Amino acid sequence: MFSGLCASAQVKVETQIDSLQILIGEQAHIQLSVTLPEGKNAQLPEFEYTQQITPGVEVLEAGSIDTTRLDNGMMQLSRVYTITSFDDTLYYLPPMKVVVDGKEYTSRNLALKVFTLDVDTLHPNQFFPPKTVQDNPFSWDEWKGLFWLSVLVVLLAALIYYLYIRLRDNKPIISKIRIVKHLPPHQKAMMEIKRIKDEHAEVSEDQKSYYTRLTDTLRTYLEERFGFHAMEMTSGEILERLRQEEDQNKLAELRDLLETADLVKFAKHSAMLNERDRNMESVVEFIQATKQDDAPTIERIQPNLSDSDRRSQRSRRIIIVLISVATIAAALLAAYVCWQVAMLIA
Repeated sequence: MFSGLCASAQVKVETQIDSLQILIGEQAHIQLSVTLPEGKNAQLPEFEYTQQITPGVEVLEAGSIDTTRLDNGMMQLSRVYTITSFDDTLYYLPPMKVVVDGKEYTSRNLALKVFTLDVDTLHPNQFFPPKTVQDNPFSWDEWKGLFWLSVLVVLLAALIYYLYIRLRDNKPIISKIRIVKHLPPHQKAMMEIKRIKDEHAEVSEDQKSYYTRLTDTLRTYLEERFGFHAMEMTSGEILERLRQEEDQNKLAELRDLLETADLVKFAKHSAMLNERDRNMESVVEFIQATKQDDAPTIERIQPNLSDSDRRSQRSRRIIIVLISVATIAAALLAAYVCWQVAMLIA
């Protein structure tokens, strides 16, 4: 019997309420605590949603049970109940019952005073309009983060502009490997003659331009085919140089062309249409007679860069990367700042 009495004395049930007075519709919290030896089984009160503890007081929520281990083999179970009321009166809250190993224990009783709002019963039809929208006072704490982010956006924009100036002033170094196809001299000359035919098909063409282009095509062919600087030589010097290598009949036709071209360019001579055609045919026949049937050659040109050129290329690549990163960062920050400002204003 003495052991049973000692075990009962060790079980302790306590309740406390966080607020003794509330307004209608407000909430209060009752905390139930049970202290008991470890190993014992306790059953705490359960309430459904809006179930009444006492008439007029409803339970809105029963929290989870928290277990705390104490000294001397004891433990404490705690649970919080959220209550409310919609009637103006003083309520007596009955003790809560806890069952420990089949034995019932009760807490002390509590009280709750519920107040209502004062109502003007003398003027029941008097209504007041809703208050207008009030402007919130300026708060530096809300804006300082956006301000410094805006400063950072401005600094990034200045950095982007500075890097752009550096990139513009730092001339690019062409370092790409080029594949160049070299045509034989007679093919290039025949292509140019075809263009001359297509562009000067009318009778009223500029004869000076016509003969200038025709003789320049011939001189370029002679320079590439025979290896002497025909572009810098006079007509007589060209004929003297070719006389050592070519047939005199071919040179006679070429002489007529060069003389006619000199007269047209320097003496304002007007050549007949058949004469121009004959001169062009002479150039074509001369090219066909002296051409070398070489296949087109392909040349791979790889630039030879100095150390300063390579450093310049590296600096340009670094500047381009920095501009790209700074631009992306500035755009994201600007969008974030605009979004935050819109949220604050709204």
